[in-house]
Amino acid sequence: MNRFVVVGAGPAGLSLALQLAQAGHSVHLVEASRQFSRAFRGDALMPCGQEALARMGLLPLLSALPQRPLTGWSVWVNQRRLFSVAEPMGSLQPCRLVTQQALLEALLHQALQEPTLHWHPGQAVKALRRKGQRISGVQLADGTALDADLVVGCDGRNSLVRRDAEIPMGERGQGLELLWFELPGPLPTELDGSFNTHLAGGALGSSCVGASGELQLAWLLSKGSPTPPQSLEAWGQTWATLLPPPLAALVQQRAADLKGPLRVSVQVGMAERWHQPGLLLLGDAAHPMSPVRAQGINMALRDSLVAAHWLSGARTDQLDQAAAAVEQQRRPEITRMQALQSAEARQGHLVGHTALIRSVLSAGAPWLGPIAQRVWQARQTPLREGLAGALPLQRLAP
Repeated sequence: MNRFVVVGAGPAGLSLALQLAQAGHSVHLVEASRQFSRAFRGDALMPCGQEALARMGLLPLLSALPQRPLTGWSVWVNQRRLFSVAEPMGSLQPCRLVTQQALLEALLHQALQEPTLHWHPGQAVKALRRKGQRISGVQLADGTALDADLVVGCDGRNSLVRRDAEIPMGERGQGLELLWFELPGPLPTELDGSFNTHLAGGALGSSCVGASGELQLAWLLSKGSPTPPQSLEAWGQTWATLLPPPLAALVQQRAADLKGPLRVSVQVGMAERWHQPGLLLLGDAAHPMSPVRAQGINMALRDSLVAAHWLSGARTDQLDQAAAAVEQQRRPEITRMQALQSAEARQGHLVGHTALIRSVLSAGAPWLGPIAQRVWQARQTPLREGLAGALPLQRLAP
């Protein structure tokens, strides 16, 4: 039995802790927060994320959660639909919207059934412990020391574990800044169940009905630009310049019910290395992702599956070698996904900020829409399915 300390109970940390405990290892799962609710969490499970859960044997858990299958994807230019693609876009499963809080709570409930898992909620990690050049555990804020054969840092893009280990984070492309709004349900039943991208008047945004029936709205900001100081009613008017008429009317009528805006700043990056003696980084701690196509949660689950594959069967003296194998197997897919996300963001920025392109696309939508759809759809397969060979070769769990 190996001793693991997993720092961070997000998708990567919780699912990894569960798998390691199921394999009979001692696992201390440490989480700074006492609750899983967050104002901004990705809740879209792409087919590649669902595949990871299936291989973990967690499809029954997923199926029992409240969820909504996404009906499709639409791109709107100057408030006119350019094209629309229906799910599942050739995949075996459609993209599913599941509240991340519900998923994490279900994973935790199952993990707590394992006798070798020890749960530490509301406990922040103060520092890494070391023996010579090797990381040997963590010290919690309350003074508790937890020894480990391997510490796994899954504590997000601002990872304390990564910083204390002095592992540099390299930036990948331009970051994103957005304002996040939610309009609580109930919503009109005829509202489109697709994920919608909107480009008009030099502005970019998105809209989607979330897993809990709320309307999610994201307004992209230019890097470093201030948050416009305006009322919710004024935001309703602003959104009306971007959204198609029926949706614009809804947001204007119920502007006073909007929650937000919450400013979200995201910098995409890649840690210089994901491991060192006694330590492995996963998820956003190793590679902060853009919110484009909800890759954060899906790549985190795939990280977890690969990590469990290499760590579960390793002897204590093989754990560093196993951690290196995890990075070697995962880094190519993450590199590719980040590049595809950047391409999506660049194209959106170009169209959104070029009036001539928008005018041509909007006026010629009946003829240019199918061409734009083919170009767009060609990029979506790896973002939905992941890269071939990125996961261990094994059967789907029952």
